[in-house]
Amino acid sequence: MSRKHLFANEESALHEGNDASLQAASVQAATLSAQGFELPTVFHRPAVRRFNNRRQTKLICLVSAAILVAIALIGVLLMPVAMESDLSQARQAPSFEHPFGTDNLGHDMLIRTVAGLSTSIGIGLFAALVSSIIALILGTVAALGGKKADACITWLTDLMLGIPHIVFLLLISYALGKGFWGVALGVAFTHWPSLCRVIRAEVLQVKQSSYVAVARSLGRSPLYIALHHVLPAVLPQYLVGLILMFPHAILHEAAITFLGFGLPPEQPAIGIILSESMSYLSVGMWWLAVFPGLALLLVVLLFDRAGQGLRRLLDPARAQE
Repeated sequence: MSRKHLFANEESALHEGNDASLQAASVQAATLSAQGFELPTVFHRPAVRRFNNRRQTKLICLVSAAILVAIALIGVLLMPVAMESDLSQARQAPSFEHPFGTDNLGHDMLIRTVAGLSTSIGIGLFAALVSSIIALILGTVAALGGKKADACITWLTDLMLGIPHIVFLLLISYALGKGFWGVALGVAFTHWPSLCRVIRAEVLQVKQSSYVAVARSLGRSPLYIALHHVLPAVLPQYLVGLILMFPHAILHEAAITFLGFGLPPEQPAIGIILSESMSYLSVGMWWLAVFPGLALLLVVLLFDRAGQGLRRLLDPARAQE
């Protein structure tokens, strides 16, 4: 290899920031130097560092989580103000003083929307956490508990998936007395089947792995294998499923509240706000539905974005997408 080609390769490696190519060029330079070639000093441009996809994904996840936490905290602080009415400010269109306008009772719709989003995030957090724990326990028991346990849990999962989701959710919420806990428990008890199937499949795959077979041959108990081998393997899928349950839980909470089976009318909630806005759209008060609806869509997209980013970070096959 000539010195001209060697320097071209080394400069290309430095320009691209490729560590493997740079190491190969350095080895070639050392070989030529040992053979008696005089290598002149060459000044190169500094390597151009490209923005890492993994770093970008982490940044997106952190920004999405920070915005959601800020909305939840600000909504809790504004909850008393959101329930105060001022009839002198009723039915005002969006302005600098009231960016989202006011409703028929003079509520500031920006404050009421943020408070309603905070309520939805709280219900979604509780429901997704409870539902994911149910899915984790049932999926693990189905995969490790033998044929009878697997058959029972599979039958229960198919039964839950066979019932129309929104109908079952309404029945549970109505049976539990509506309100916050009725909605939260109704959403929690109806969102676990899909994640349960995913966890069951992952546990079955881990169960057939070689390191689990070695642990079993060494006399390890099923509980030890579940805690030290199975749980770390399915934890990424569990976390991703937990995050992705949030948008479904929030949308279903808004849906049943919109239908009148959820939270009480005096409590700020996106479903209540959208339900009340239907009575005033015909008189031109479009802002009562547009801005709360867009805010709900934004929160759902933030949760979905955070879940997709977490999936990329935890899945090595998709880490550089």
